[in-house]
Amino acid sequence: MSDDNKDDTGAAGSEEPRRGARGGDGRREEAPRERVIRTPSPARDKELLAEGDISAPAGAGEQLDEASAKRAERVVATFFLLAFAGSVGFIAYYIGWSGRDGGMHGVDRARESNFWLGGMMALSFLALAIGVTIWVRRLMTSKPIIQERHLPAADEETRAGFNEDFMEGAVDSGITKRPLLRRTLLLASAPLGLAPLVLLRDLGPLPEKKLRSTFWAKAVEEAHKQGKKGVRLVVDGTNRPLRVSDFSSPGSMITVLPEGIEEHVPEEQVLTETAKAVTILINVPADEFKPAKGRENWHVNGIVAYSKICTHVGCPAALYEQTTHHILCPCHQSTFDATNAAKVVFGPAARPLPQLPLSVEDGYIVATSDYHEPIGPSFWERG
Repeated sequence: MSDDNKDDTGAAGSEEPRRGARGGDGRREEAPRERVIRTPSPARDKELLAEGDISAPAGAGEQLDEASAKRAERVVATFFLLAFAGSVGFIAYYIGWSGRDGGMHGVDRARESNFWLGGMMALSFLALAIGVTIWVRRLMTSKPIIQERHLPAADEETRAGFNEDFMEGAVDSGITKRPLLRRTLLLASAPLGLAPLVLLRDLGPLPEKKLRSTFWAKAVEEAHKQGKKGVRLVVDGTNRPLRVSDFSSPGSMITVLPEGIEEHVPEEQVLTETAKAVTILINVPADEFKPAKGRENWHVNGIVAYSKICTHVGCPAALYEQTTHHILCPCHQSTFDATNAAKVVFGPAARPLPQLPLSVEDGYIVATSDYHEPIGPSFWERG
């Protein structure tokens, strides 16, 4: 082999590492170039939005394409009108259709009401949000804002500058230039401001005088017409009349109702009347019982009856501590003393549990009258 060939081969071999190796298909693979420190990043040359895309906000001093802006304005106005329709539909359904056949407080229609009310409110907020987003993306110019921070007190020059910047921002937003957007935005927002006022209805109707008497009054009246002393107490769930001998163990508690409530009340009102008349019967030891003045004859050998509806917010006061003879409401821990006319000893309740007058007839425990004060939370009394 000649020296010339050796030199050529050596030269080729020396250049091969700089150019890179050949691939399997015979083409030369370029070695990756490393970025030199302190050089601009190549990512700066890439843009997420095309230069002529109207969705990219115009920079400072640039003018929007008025034809595209008009189309965007109509789209935004359409969404604002859709938001207005959704909120008006919410109010109309809440006041109108949801009030029929028991309304939102009816168990059978709760799912339907939640679906339509939630759907229309979601539509209103979603359409409003989409409209505002398109407005910002397509109709507002984009310019850098530099805010200098000084002492909190502002002089006249600063206030004048703020007013100038505010008016300039209003012009840039297009709210002064585009009355269609301004009017439809106000139209869409107005019903949303009224919606919370409409929802005050969900606090429930005022009870008026409906809670000033319960089925105990009607049942006692019917018993008196039949020459009886009062209406018998029946065990809730079994409707079995309760004898004094059946409830002779001190420290026990049971839930009772007036006899005949299911037979003498229309079917659609049974649950309501039962909830109002539900009563707890407690056997307090005779040596610890302290009847209130004027109520010395309202018990039967220490057996007393109180309304089960807590006087705080109406939860069932269904817990009883045998050692302390305290009645407890599990919702907010209101505590009542069963030995002393169910007076409040702890918690947010404002007044004692109403007491039901009791007596005995033919060995059965009977109620001789209705509660002498309204049952339920104290604020219901104002109805």
